[in-house]
Amino acid sequence: MADLLLSPLNDRHEALGAKFAEFGGWSMPLEYPAGVVKEHTAVRESVGVFDVSHLGKAVVEGPGAAEFVNRTLTNDLGRIGPGRAQYTLCCDDATGGVVDDLIAYLYADDRVFLIPNAANTAEVVRRLAAEAPEGVTVTDRHRDFAVLAVQGTKSDEVLAAVGLPVGHDYMSFAEAPYEGETVVVCRTGYTGERGYELVAPNAVAGALWDAVMAAGEQYGVLACGLGARDTLRTEMGYPLHGQDISLHVTPNEARLGWAVGWQKDAFWGRDVLTAERAEGPKRVLRGLVATGRGIPRPHMTVSLTPDVLLGEVTSGTFSPTLRKGIGLALLPSFVNPDAEVGVDVRGRREIFQLTKPPFLDPSVRET
Repeated sequence: MADLLLSPLNDRHEALGAKFAEFGGWSMPLEYPAGVVKEHTAVRESVGVFDVSHLGKAVVEGPGAAEFVNRTLTNDLGRIGPGRAQYTLCCDDATGGVVDDLIAYLYADDRVFLIPNAANTAEVVRRLAAEAPEGVTVTDRHRDFAVLAVQGTKSDEVLAAVGLPVGHDYMSFAEAPYEGETVVVCRTGYTGERGYELVAPNAVAGALWDAVMAAGEQYGVLACGLGARDTLRTEMGYPLHGQDISLHVTPNEARLGWAVGWQKDAFWGRDVLTAERAEGPKRVLRGLVATGRGIPRPHMTVSLTPDVLLGEVTSGTFSPTLRKGIGLALLPSFVNPDAEVGVDVRGRREIFQLTKPPFLDPSVRET
């Protein structure tokens, strides 16, 4: 993995004995010696800390920057004000497929900070820069900041002990000084639990990680890798780009219409997505819950009967919380949403119940 990018916290992960894996062009911790299940449980019951510095960072700034972002990305920035963040999608204008899903931080009319996925940052920046009006710049800052996700029921206590602001509303952010730099503290996450994501300049990333881990000791804090991040997000039915959503999957198919400002005059893909919405998508992302011991994995086939194939699993895992296999699959919209289906698990047809995610109640929006 010599050519992969390294997190500014890489030395911390090595010291903790992390197992690494390639993700979006980065070498990132997959799990630590405690293991995925214990890391997952720490987040659900107390607090866990993820290094997600591989996530992209881009700045759109200049007169009318927010207006420009609003007429390109799907969600409606007019629904929020400065100091708020918003989940949104960058779609292909011709097909409506999802180029990327990302978080937009609205600072002001002339400044929006974007956090795309690692593998898609360059393409999102390219598309925005190509369409930017005179005076608006789009800058890739993906290597300038670390991102720490502090997630779990004790996340407020941990960050308060570090001296960072907590308690603000879901999907809002605040800036705070930290060792001579400015850290952004946002009530966001990818786990379904109450938590925060910290965007910090590389210069203070190590000190911030150390302080968070030290403050979390009394709560049993664990460093968590991308393995636990995947099981946590799957339990919530959160889509992963490249698996559940892609250029070949639209927001309508992925049940992400709530992240589209349908009343807006313009956004990339508006015409094709509006037409698809009116007609109804031909396939829909559904949840799968095992009735037995089967554990679904991506690309396993899904069938209505042994002879009637429907599609394939897009995401699948063992749920540490539910103690059973769960997954997501793109299936034809005509399939009864409460049907039982079969998944080919290593040559054996295991029965799964279709359901509407999330697979457990989220606490992320609790005040």
